[in-house]
Amino acid sequence: MFQLTKEFRFEAAHTLARTIETEASRRVHGHSYRAEVTIGGEINETGMLVDLGLFAQALARVRESLDHHFLDEIPELAPATLERLALFVWRRLAPEFPGLVSVAICRDSLGERCLYRPG
Repeated sequence: MFQLTKEFRFEAAHTLARTIETEASRRVHGHSYRAEVTIGGEINETGMLVDLGLFAQALARVRESLDHHFLDEIPELAPATLERLALFVWRRLAPEFPGLVSVAICRDSLGERCLYRPG
């Protein structure tokens, strides 16, 4: 099986109810995110797993729905944790890419990464 990973970046703001750092987390604040999306399967008659142009277009649509948005206002996201962001991206892409293997959401500046891989 082949696996192909493509990334996109987005900037977004949110609030978060936490048990520590509560004051800072409850204020509107933003992060720089990086999403890693991996699909897997066998190559087809074109020699490709997937047309990278089509993959890029799909990722651009997901990026548009997140980039420079207040994530608390997106019903499927609230509260906008790394875990819920990974699931959000998965749900947007899975119908179009049945070979979707995993989605990771990273906040590189904080050294954080959440990987969603069902099953």
